[in-house]
Amino acid sequence: MAKLDSRTLLAMSHDLVAAAFAWGFAYLLRFNFEPPPHFMDEMLRTLIWVVPLQSIIFWRFGLYRGLWRYASVTDLRRIFFAVLAAAALIPLVVWLFRINAVIPRSVLVINPALLLLVMGGSRLVYRLWKEHGLYSSLTLNVEPVLVLGAGDAALGLSKELARRRDWRLVGFLDDDVDKHGHTINGIKVLGPLDGLPQWTERLSVKQAIIAMPSASHQVRKRAIEICNQAEVKVLTVPSFDDLLSGRIAISQLRAVELEDLLGRDPVQLDTAGLHELLTGKVVLVTGAGGSIGSELCRQIIQFKPRTLVMFELSEFALYNMEQELAATLDDLEIVCLIGDVRDTARLDQVFSEYKPAIVFHAAAYKHVPLMEQHNTWQAIRNNVLGTWSVATAAQRHDVAKFVLISTDKAVNPTNVMGASKRLAEMVCQGLQQTGGTRFIMVRFGNVLGSTGSVIPKFREQIAKGGPITVTHPDVTRYFMSIPEAAQLVLQASLMGKGGEIFVLDMGDPVKIIDLANDLVRLSGLSKDDIRIEFVGLRLGEKLYEELLADNEHTLPTPHIKLRIAQAREVNAAWLGNLLIWFNTDATQDDVEVKHALTQWVPEYCPDFNGVKNTPSLYS
Repeated sequence: MAKLDSRTLLAMSHDLVAAAFAWGFAYLLRFNFEPPPHFMDEMLRTLIWVVPLQSIIFWRFGLYRGLWRYASVTDLRRIFFAVLAAAALIPLVVWLFRINAVIPRSVLVINPALLLLVMGGSRLVYRLWKEHGLYSSLTLNVEPVLVLGAGDAALGLSKELARRRDWRLVGFLDDDVDKHGHTINGIKVLGPLDGLPQWTERLSVKQAIIAMPSASHQVRKRAIEICNQAEVKVLTVPSFDDLLSGRIAISQLRAVELEDLLGRDPVQLDTAGLHELLTGKVVLVTGAGGSIGSELCRQIIQFKPRTLVMFELSEFALYNMEQELAATLDDLEIVCLIGDVRDTARLDQVFSEYKPAIVFHAAAYKHVPLMEQHNTWQAIRNNVLGTWSVATAAQRHDVAKFVLISTDKAVNPTNVMGASKRLAEMVCQGLQQTGGTRFIMVRFGNVLGSTGSVIPKFREQIAKGGPITVTHPDVTRYFMSIPEAAQLVLQASLMGKGGEIFVLDMGDPVKIIDLANDLVRLSGLSKDDIRIEFVGLRLGEKLYEELLADNEHTLPTPHIKLRIAQAREVNAAWLGNLLIWFNTDATQDDVEVKHALTQWVPEYCPDFNGVKNTPSLYS
């Protein structure tokens, strides 16, 4: 039922006038504008009950539920059936109530046609007026814009752009030749994407919008590069996942981000399996305030666990997550716990009280240069002893699965951070037994925008006017988005049977110098505006990262983006000897720690003298 407000009353008044006009004008047309006097009397006598009858039908058919400025085919269809019903009821009412009136049959035909024309046409004209469709082509102070893509998203975008006063859509570009020359919402599909430079010059276009949310990332990246070559400003519609979730509308345009250039195709998740794994369960995430830990929490809550336990050492990081999730969730219990992963008493308290079914261990020290000097022993104790403490607590309290977040830096490590994560993997391998807790390790490279990573640093340097500091012209890294990494971790946790090291498909490595240049360009600047300086590789850094050690190989899995690394086995005796090292209370210096690591991780190649690794060692 429509709400009876001023807007609705105005619409009803319009339709009452339209009904009276259509009824009287039908008589005029029937008699060629020379109606006999007695027929005019009949028209006026029947008008007093025909119009109220039609208004009641219009109300019952819901003609006043929508807004005129958004009038659509659905509204026109509703008007059509309402008018049709009124046309059928008028002679029926005349017969049932034995009304003494002679209504020409032609009037009964002409009236609904006129009524449909007036009511539908007025709504269409109003919408065109509100969307500036009647005069936008004549407006001078608007900027012409081209849309790349001619699918459903482009259609929706064209409707949104029609309502704007600052932009005027002048054409679509799409590689589908079957669409060339056709129109979408009255706008022509001009040709392929490669024709953008010619059309921008011909139509004086300085702004382009990419509307291909469901296309592969290679297609979207090509579209961005074409826009850059044409030297036009570029915006893009939200991602397909955001549109599908309903959180964001087509009209919410945004600037092109680095993720769009380095983006990857969406992860296909076994949602049914993940619901079975997580729904109604207690899930514990350590390091829940970090880049990966926080995103894992965001992904996990979509599967409706009974309780999400967020375990974090940083009070501020945990507070931020608590505030974020509390604002969006009503029926999910979230528990925020401060604690150190090396504190076995605290861990036993947490595991005893909440009894998690699955644990995601994301807590770690991960900044390579910081862990390379002055903090090596703390890196080992946090990353290795912390993993052992949480993992053994999981065993004692019958946790079904324990998932360790590892790194590509654990492969042939040249730094303490990487060696510590490889040791953490080996600890989990050594704890794996037949039955009991299943230990699963997931290894991947850098994630875009993570805390302390290179991208936020580059953005900060650009904001200050440069220079951007890059370690080496040839340094490369693997990158994936934080959401993709978290999704693949969840998928690996579902597939893992115990003892596997899952390796994520990181795609192609990216040169950091190219990354810096892309960020400069996306900031609306050029190489002449922001200088790039090479400062040399930092302590523990490689020119490139590897995903598999020399003596490892991989096995495929049912998921295209996951493989299993076949690493050397670790036995319980080895693990016992490792724990002896940790039982000492003495703090060890950097050299002692690095020497000891070479015994536990034979592939580790440390830098004992504090001299930065040279490119020749890794090229």
